[in-house]
Amino acid sequence: MRVADMGLKLTAWGVARLGAIAMWSATSALAAPTIYSCDDGKGHKLTSDRPIQECLDREQRVLNKDGSHRQTVPPRMTADEQAAYEDLQRQKATQEAARKDAVRRDRNLMMRFPNEAAHNKGRVAALDDLRKAIAISEKRVADLQTDRKSLMTEAEFFKGKAMPFKLRQRIEDNEATQLAQRDIILNQKAEMVRINALYDSELARLRRLWAGAPLGSVPAAFTVAPR
Repeated sequence: MRVADMGLKLTAWGVARLGAIAMWSATSALAAPTIYSCDDGKGHKLTSDRPIQECLDREQRVLNKDGSHRQTVPPRMTADEQAAYEDLQRQKATQEAARKDAVRRDRNLMMRFPNEAAHNKGRVAALDDLRKAIAISEKRVADLQTDRKSLMTEAEFFKGKAMPFKLRQRIEDNEATQLAQRDIILNQKAEMVRINALYDSELARLRRLWAGAPLGSVPAAFTVAPR
């Protein structure tokens, strides 16, 4: 059952009953005489100067000394009702914690990026580091390709003969290193795609916040993954 639906069914009577139980304790502690009255369901009217145990599952009237009505204490919750009420309270607490977290995240995001120019600057800076890393890897691949040409020229002298172990090892190492560098480049380019998507998501969220949307109110579709 959704929390909203449970709230409609549980909150009113849950709060009333828990409040009544607290009232019982407070009332019992008062010096002013109090009379509890109830029908035990068997045709007997019971009265006492304290909550009547036989009527905990039904309403009890609380009377003043002169017999005037002071309040009505509702029935005590059953075990199932108490469990349902506590479950509702836990769900509400979880939702409230999530709401506060969203507010805090939005506040930090707006402090970091007070306008679109600041956000664009942040995107450029984040991507610039990757572009530099890609350029370094590409330069490394170019150097390895140059080295490989020299190695292959050297290998020409051994056509029809067994290639020296060291030369063969250098060629294999060169090819393996090139492959590793190309993998690094692919990963860095994939990271650029991820960062761009992240900044796009942030920008969509920020535009709504800059336009006046309350902190924490932007739908989950615009929620940004933490970094």
